[in-house]
Formats: sequence, structure tokens, C-alpha cells
Amino acid sequence: MIVVADTSPLNYLILIHSIDILESLYERIVVPSAVRDELLHPSAPALVRAWAGDVPPWIEVREPSAVARSFPRGLGAGEREAIAFAHVHKADLVLIDERLGRREAQLLGLQVIGTLGILQEAHERGLLDIREAIRRLQGTTFQIAPSLLRSALGIT
Repeated sequence: MIVVADTSPLNYLILIHSIDILESLYERIVVPSAVRDELLHPSAPALVRAWAGDVPPWIEVREPSAVARSFPRGLGAGEREAIAFAHVHKADLVLIDERLGRREAQLLGLQVIGTLGILQEAHERGLLDIREAIRRLQGTTFQIAPSLLRSALGIT
């Protein structure tokens, strides 16, 4: 299974101390070099920079092949590389939060899941408590629509 990650899900899972669920869920994650660079950027939280400076063995940082397609304005380098890598290598899943990036990946026929979906999947597999994970997530800069929050918590 090829799973490619953009910056945002990694960032938030690191911040809520749940990054290791990715190994349990997917075994191995491909991280394009632009994503690693965004995680190491001086404006990234110290915890994120520390993790990205010493990634675990289940993370594979890959240099992208040339991005041969044009992407809409508004996509960052990490999103572009993650989507391009996933498309070229026929990834099974792309971890991405940003609406524009998700839409672009889906237009290319890629399966996507965001931070919230990852947390839901981990909860369903008994890897974490969704309410606690979302409580921690709400302590970050993560933006979530109230309707999505209710859905994730099983509130109608």
C-alpha cells in the first residue's frame, strides 16, 4: 500500500501526540521532500520541527520526480509534491486536509483522507479515543466546521 502525506495531517497528529497511529494504520508513509521542508520550517511548532528532524523508520522521505502538470494557485509546494507523487506512483491514499488540495487529488482519481478521517479510522480500530483526540486537536490551529465535528463525534 502506498500512502503519501501532505504537511497538515502530519503537523496536527504530531501536535496532539498521535502521530504513531499512522504506522498502525498504514505501516509506511511516503513524505515528499517539500512536505519535510515545511515541517522543518522555522515557523513550524518546535515539536513538529523536532519530529521532522528525526523521522521514524516508517516514514520514507522521497525526492519528487519532475512535477509535469500545472496546479491551481493556492496549492503550496508540499501539496503539489504530495499530489504529483501520489498520481505518478498510483498511491492508494493521500493524507491531505486543505480543500483545494483534496479537490485536485480527487480530480486525478486519488483517494484522500484528512486528519479528522484518520482520527475516526484510528478510533474505529481502537487505537485512540476520538473525543480526546478532537479535544486536543481543538487546542491547535486546526479549523473544523461544526457539522463535521458533530459527525466525527457521532452527534446528529
